Amino acid sequence: MRLRSLLFVPGDSDRKFARGREAGADVLILDLEDAVASAMKAAARARVAGWLDQAEDVAARLFVRVNPLGTGLTDDDLAAVVRPGLAGVLVPKADGAQDIAVIAEKLASLEVAAGMAPGTVKIMVVATETPQAMFALGSYTPRHPRLIGLTWGAEDLAAAIGATANKEPGGAWTDPYRLARSLCLFAAASAGVTPVDTLFADFRDAAGLETDCRRARRDGFLGRIAIHPDQVEAINRCFSPSDEEIAEARKIIAAFAANPDAGTLGIDGRMVDIPHLKAAQKTLAAAGYADV
Repeated sequence: MRLRSLLFVPGDSDRKFARGREAGADVLILDLEDAVASAMKAAARARVAGWLDQAEDVAARLFVRVNPLGTGLTDDDLAAVVRPGLAGVLVPKADGAQDIAVIAEKLASLEVAAGMAPGTVKIMVVATETPQAMFALGSYTPRHPRLIGLTWGAEDLAAAIGATANKEPGGAWTDPYRLARSLCLFAAASAGVTPVDTLFADFRDAAGLETDCRRARRDGFLGRIAIHPDQVEAINRCFSPSDEEIAEARKIIAAFAANPDAGTLGIDGRMVDIPHLKAAQKTLAAAGYADV
């Protein structure tokens, strides 16, 4: 499943869902957590369930961000939204892989009740929002069969540790959040799932978004969360390999396929080895090709 662009849609706004579905995102994250006031949770569940019933008419995959375990709201969220049309859930404020196991067990019984094939609903995790989570990022390896991606967040972590700010005056993340970002990236690579960069809050700063997305892709992230439909086009473009990158990746893969016993090959006057092959395979996967 491609996780290049993931657009948040508040679970209580038909207008924003209508706009979001036209944005071109790979995934719409229908939000039952922070975007919905406590008094509106029940109504939002019903509204999101209705949107899921329209999934066949929506190009994007539909995920739901449920409320965290421990709030007393997660079971009601899942009961309302596990139905045909739901591709995945985004689990916020997870403390580690043990939370994923709990969610997965709940999903298994709800899929049966909804007549869905076992394992249909995938799981993505916001993996850095609690202090405990920072010490549990290695727990996602080995990967749970439902787990497909890890992302990170700074706002809840900042509140949890008592930070007065999480960015420098120039806009760069301060040290605790650079660490969270890096560890999330390493945890996703270790588990073999998609690393997704956190949101870029200033949706009016198109140039800043572009620069930050290119930096994220350079570092190894394969996608990004969007908080506004206007961000999707830039995210899709920045996280899509160019035609030249795809052609180079195919050339490397073809060369190793023709020489399966080789560990190092010469291509166009330069030496490439197994890490180059792995990078080429990831390039084609990022481009949406399944033949890797």
